[in-house]
Amino acid sequence: MQNTMTPVRPVKPVAAYIGGKSKLAPEIVRLINQVPHQIYVECFMGMGGVFLRREFQPKSEVINDYSGDVANLFRILQEHYQQFMDELKWKLTSRHEFERLMKEDPSTLTDLRRAARFLYLQRTAFGGKVAGRNFGISPASPARFDITKLGIMLQDVHERLSGVVIENLDYKELIKRYDRDEALFYLDPPYYECEGDYGPDLFSRDEFKSMAALLAEIKGKFILSINDTPEVREIFSAFHQSKVGVKYTVGGGDKQASFGELIIMNYEPSALLL
Repeated sequence: MQNTMTPVRPVKPVAAYIGGKSKLAPEIVRLINQVPHQIYVECFMGMGGVFLRREFQPKSEVINDYSGDVANLFRILQEHYQQFMDELKWKLTSRHEFERLMKEDPSTLTDLRRAARFLYLQRTAFGGKVAGRNFGISPASPARFDITKLGIMLQDVHERLSGVVIENLDYKELIKRYDRDEALFYLDPPYYECEGDYGPDLFSRDEFKSMAALLAEIKGKFILSINDTPEVREIFSAFHQSKVGVKYTVGGGDKQASFGELIIMNYEPSALLL
């Protein structure tokens, strides 16, 4: 397969998100670069910790998240950037505003207000949490929501999303729709034993076995990143597995701890060259 890739400028995600891949992204991007593909499909977009850091783009790109908040934010950034900036420009970092927005039901809001609410909460919540958010404070750092700095990041993402298809589907339906020989799927599901971190009833532990069964049948190639546990190794034992050690800051301080991440693929990475 011919690898027709176009260079693209990596940009920063606009907010933190639990399970974000800031530490692991360089390794995943390197692996993505090695795989000849014409369609890139990201099944669990989150805040785009991998998608936005990629250095090349194929002919077709698809991003997806089952969260309506995530999909709506990227659609608004893609299609209504200026109106979105107008919605955000008077917002300041405050615990009162955080608590007020937490009480709102996002399903009752306009798309613009829903996107503004979600971005504000992700920018100001501790650790990029989605379920069980708490107002984040750091006396040694500036305010978390500063539109004078955030505006540049939002514009970069707006430009990067040009021509990208945005979906809001269950990952199984997404894969079935876009699977073909020239496709590359990147999956970043919830960590094993942390399935509820993104909200109740969104992803169950049984899904991992269903995911492995589905991935065993696809025509395209996939890269999956997840925490390294014996259960995960067993469930995905039919595929190539590579362990990567990653250091994360713990407890909001300066201490770092190493955690095992597992990268799973349905191909031998050393056999493919960019």
